[in-house]
Amino acid sequence: MSMLLIMVVPLPLLVLDLLLALSITVGVLILFVALFTESSLEFSSFPSVLLIATIFRLSLNVASTRLILLEGHQGPGAAGSIINSFGEFVVGGNQIVGIIIFLILVIINFVVITKGTGRIAEVAARFTLDAMPGKQMAIDADLNAGLIDEDEARLRRSTIQRESDYFGALDGASKFVRGDTIAGLIITSINILGGLLVGITQFDMSTGDAFDAYATLTIGDGLVSQIPALIISIAAGIAVTKASGENKISVDLQKQIFSNVQALYVVSAVL
Repeated sequence: MSMLLIMVVPLPLLVLDLLLALSITVGVLILFVALFTESSLEFSSFPSVLLIATIFRLSLNVASTRLILLEGHQGPGAAGSIINSFGEFVVGGNQIVGIIIFLILVIINFVVITKGTGRIAEVAARFTLDAMPGKQMAIDADLNAGLIDEDEARLRRSTIQRESDYFGALDGASKFVRGDTIAGLIITSINILGGLLVGITQFDMSTGDAFDAYATLTIGDGLVSQIPALIISIAAGIAVTKASGENKISVDLQKQIFSNVQALYVVSAVL
């Protein structure tokens, strides 16, 4: 409900800045939670979190677009300090450089990360579903042999069902991330074209002045939305590529990469 209000009700600049900062913070938090979980089921709510974060980010896109188109003619601070900072400081106030950086981020997110994540999630969901009958038979065999009791068998069956539900939901949620990237590109294009149209027709601005005013804000808005989207896409990729085990991914990487002394010696010699 609150996300619908963000889309419909005009937000004060301070509130928009706080919500944009919250969006970035949530993205970083999700990334570190995905890094430090030992198994997929420890973060079984990840598909739902992915969906909520995506809708929240899109609602902020709508709110910032409204401010940019309505107040963009007033200057760089018309859409808040965070958007202005990304539009001015991060890209040095150069609109062309900002557009190029934004397109690079979109390509990285859409072509590389989300495409691979979606494929892995699809395969994981299919393999998990195919493996369910065999796992159920193994549980029944252990129960009949007396190796486990009824409570343990019930717990294992529940775990298998939760794994199947998790990867199935993650397969669907990854499509939201992919769609979010496309929506961000379309919204940015609309902001620039709509800003030029509004500035020229309603405020008698020249084409250059309208482009400077609206493109800077639009680039800032695009970067503010794409950076947390990229972070969450990386978190989704980590979540679906993490193998089943009892260790955090950082512990597994440390053991598997740095435990091979011969490889370290060869790399040191080459360098």
